[in-house]
Amino acid sequence: MLRSTILRILFFTVLAATISSCSINRNVMFSTPKGFTFDALPVELSTEYRIAPNDMLSFQLFSNHGQRLLAQTAGTTDSKSGGALLFRNQAVSLFEVEASGEVELPEIGRVVVAGKTIREAQAILQELYTEFYISPFAQIEVTNKRALIFTGAPGQATVIPLTNPNMTLIEVIALSGGIRQRGDARNVKLIRRVDHTQRVYQFDLSTIEGLSVASTTVQAGDIIYIEPLPEYASEFLQDMTPLLGLISGVTVILSLIGVL
Repeated sequence: MLRSTILRILFFTVLAATISSCSINRNVMFSTPKGFTFDALPVELSTEYRIAPNDMLSFQLFSNHGQRLLAQTAGTTDSKSGGALLFRNQAVSLFEVEASGEVELPEIGRVVVAGKTIREAQAILQELYTEFYISPFAQIEVTNKRALIFTGAPGQATVIPLTNPNMTLIEVIALSGGIRQRGDARNVKLIRRVDHTQRVYQFDLSTIEGLSVASTTVQAGDIIYIEPLPEYASEFLQDMTPLLGLISGVTVILSLIGVL
């Protein structure tokens, strides 16, 4: 009777410990249910970087089609050079794109730039500044572009500064060190906020056909998640090792006191 009771207590103790300590596959984030419909990546959002809310803009404005800028580049600028530098903001006074998609600039006030490419935004500003200056030439640079990537290895994530104008998905993955051993190249998710809604796109980079989507332009604030492949056997053994040690120890003790 005593032996049966002890064995029953031991069984339920091990069962409870197994259930509570099991951590298999718990490191997987952003999981999608079976049959989940991923968003289709719009072509216009995949080919060129577009300004987004919270972007910080460095802005320069020249007159006369930027003649002075060309002279500076060529190293021939002097006091007689035309095309004056009309405005240049410093790093401490960057212009932030507001949640409404607008940015407030000197003289022309609030302008909607979110959703525009850099070239489109520059063209809009040049048109607006023609009211004040002759043949204005605008230069815009987004200074705080960065993306977050999870490479498929447990506990590893990297923030990648998007230093080039149109950095692609494959470039960002390369900068992060590539897909890790446990990463599933068939299941690369890109999470992007579009029109106040989180969109989830899926990419299969496991075959050569994946090159057609690997050139997708990464936007500021994108989350790239390479889902890790679960290692059921090793993770199960890792979880069970302490329990097996507990069972072994209890068995030895019970044997010594003559219960087993």
